[in-house]
Amino acid sequence: MKFSKINGLHGEVTIPGDKSISHRSVMFGSLAKGTTKITGFLQGADCLSTISCFQKMGVSIENLGDTVLVHGNGLHGLKKPEQVLDCGNSGTTTRLISGILSAQDFSVTLTGDASIQKRPMKRIMEPLSQMGADITSVNGNGCAPLAINGRLLHGIHYQSPVASAQVKSAILLAGLYAKGETKVTEPSLSRNHTELMLKEFGADVRTEDTTAIIQPAEELFAKDIAVPGDISSAAFFLAAGLIIPNSEILIKNAGINPTRDGMIRVCQAMGGDLTLLNVRKTGEPVADILVRTSSLHGTDIHGNIIPTLIDELPMIAAMACFAEGDTIIRDAAELKVKESNRIAVMVENLSAMGADVEETADGMIIHGGKPLHGAVIDSHLDHRIAMTFAITAALAEGETEILGAECVNISYPNFYQDLKTLAH
Repeated sequence: MKFSKINGLHGEVTIPGDKSISHRSVMFGSLAKGTTKITGFLQGADCLSTISCFQKMGVSIENLGDTVLVHGNGLHGLKKPEQVLDCGNSGTTTRLISGILSAQDFSVTLTGDASIQKRPMKRIMEPLSQMGADITSVNGNGCAPLAINGRLLHGIHYQSPVASAQVKSAILLAGLYAKGETKVTEPSLSRNHTELMLKEFGADVRTEDTTAIIQPAEELFAKDIAVPGDISSAAFFLAAGLIIPNSEILIKNAGINPTRDGMIRVCQAMGGDLTLLNVRKTGEPVADILVRTSSLHGTDIHGNIIPTLIDELPMIAAMACFAEGDTIIRDAAELKVKESNRIAVMVENLSAMGADVEETADGMIIHGGKPLHGAVIDSHLDHRIAMTFAITAALAEGETEILGAECVNISYPNFYQDLKTLAH
């Protein structure tokens, strides 16, 4: 797909539903008694993989488009699937569902696409095994496919070496079924959608500093969920509005959960003109965000803010190319094990467009202010890389071609259409 310069973005955009919250609403609804009504559900490939997995385990789920009805089977009502569960490209599905499946009274194999079969699963296998789970990597490489034989579990206190919501959630979901209390302590706080939503469904879960604590549950109860817009999808238009000349965009209904709002804080730290309007709470905090073209300057991004913007870092790196001075990204080694090695891929592609960028062991250094030119960009079938370079191309001289551009269907199927509408 080919992209070229844009002279300004104007208007409103309503971003798709939050991917993390969409996944969890289907999972928790499936484990609850009663019917969970989900509005604003993200109809991306990853979330559809979650629906498919639970349907294969006997849960009745009606996908009506923007609304999804999950007729839950209760905490102990999942059935053994007749075939392998395919998680597609979804790391969230693979890791979270492993925590649930470890406690069932049946055996199952989990797999996914070529990308999922390279992503690290030892990070969930080890703590789940400590809880008594029987979970093995079929190929012996610490990746999917995973063979899980459901067992009786017991609670643990796990000191997680990484701040990862997927690791934390897998353990907490296993903790719903375990004997005794389960605790997860992280080096810094990762996104807390699991804790917030499980509480809504009636689980006994609480947080003390960077430790999440859950008690075993007798039952969960259905809850209507209004999914806010995904801040990770909003990030592309936040950046575009700041760096593309003559732009003013209103991004509607974006989730601004403080464990996810790092993108907003970085934009402000770089001098971005960004205003939160109509702030409200619907289970999760939500706002409309007004963003205008700004003169940006470099910043240093590291430490506790990193888990709050891990998916937004590719767009931040590209945005930094158009800022004055240097931007340094540190403590972000987690980027190497996402849908692609996002550090290497960003450095490779930005360099191809003429940017002055260096790869480091746990991030990158971007020397801003150099003009960029079009290039052939390999997305590595990573949705966030493809969207990042569609925005970057809007400021580059000449034409940019993005290989594998259709991978945006993972999280934002209408992305290119929304970009085109704002450019008119």
